[in-house]
Amino acid sequence: MSPTPNGILRRTETGVDLEITRAIDAPREDVWASLTESDRTALWFGPWERISDAEIRVQMAFEEGSPWMDMRVDACESPGRLAVSADGWDLETVLTSDGSSTLVTLIQHRPDTDGIGEIGPGWEYYLDMLIASRDGQPLPNFDDYYPAQQEYYSSLEPR
Repeated sequence: MSPTPNGILRRTETGVDLEITRAIDAPREDVWASLTESDRTALWFGPWERISDAEIRVQMAFEEGSPWMDMRVDACESPGRLAVSADGWDLETVLTSDGSSTLVTLIQHRPDTDGIGEIGPGWEYYLDMLIASRDGQPLPNFDDYYPAQQEYYSSLEPR
């Protein structure tokens, strides 16, 4: 059974933002560490190494061939906002907290909706990978997300 997608599209001045959220029962600082410490990102996305103050190299550990990708760090505002970009991908993660739990909002800034049917399920998968890695649970299978969620994302209209 495919997980239920929850992404939305928001219209922006430059295109659309794809937003997907997850609630994590942990303090914001701990969730922040899962997004910014290489040994922890390795568990759900891939390890990274610093090139300079504004550049990192990330291994896409769960993609075919585990390729490395150079990324620019556009903002790193501990423990609330991380923004990175690479090869036309402009991503932002915002963490908000009510004390004991943290809301993770992943935002991909896009010029248009092209490819949203493939992109949305991928981010759903990675956010569930984040949660599973934190909870010590088995990692999800991408085949449960795509193509099952493709129609949901392809039919989204910007708000």
